[in-house]
Amino acid sequence: MFQKILIVEDEPHIADLISRTLREGGYDTYIASDGKIAIDIFPLVRPHLVVTDLIMPKVGGRELCRFIREQKSNVPIIMLTALGSTEDIVQGLDAGADDYMVKPFRVPELLARVRAMLRRAEQVEAECISTLSDLTLNHETKEVHRNHQLLMLTATEFRLLEFLIQNKGKVKTRMEILEEVWGLHTDPGTNVVDVYINYLRNKMDKPFDQKLLHTKVGRGFILKG
Repeated sequence: MFQKILIVEDEPHIADLISRTLREGGYDTYIASDGKIAIDIFPLVRPHLVVTDLIMPKVGGRELCRFIREQKSNVPIIMLTALGSTEDIVQGLDAGADDYMVKPFRVPELLARVRAMLRRAEQVEAECISTLSDLTLNHETKEVHRNHQLLMLTATEFRLLEFLIQNKGKVKTRMEILEEVWGLHTDPGTNVVDVYINYLRNKMDKPFDQKLLHTKVGRGFILKG
């Protein structure tokens, strides 16, 4: 699947130039002529990277950056602008941009920076996301999705699932789960593990055809596809 890049630029010839360059580089591109349009389509496009101008009508690049970061999105942002002073660069980066290029820019350099940004984002994502089948768990944002649907887990349910997914394919005993998730080092005879396993099943498995959380009678529990 092609990576998606949102281009936010109010000068059509520049937007077209960037779009053609990126498409030739193997990316899908979407163009917004100002920051207001970009804000409207951002949740629909869900881009892997944003290239935005700084000075635009209605909503400028800094405001767009702030909006994206307020959505708790870590999508890389490259800001393009004719304003190249140190103060302009600092303000753009402080607003949430990851990189800054001054117009006029060289197309090969822009493409190289896009590739570098996307590689870095992929590395960060790989480090903070665990997956199993259609289940994804983000260790940083504490969000869990199943088949692209957000699962509303409590903090304890998340810790339980996090422990199981870090040990996917392995049977974990009730004692191991008690020690790792609840910090209990002796078995007080509580059924808290079974209770929370049931809570997790109801949210994570019950609404879906494929079951991921399995009980091994007399041994414990295992998360596997």
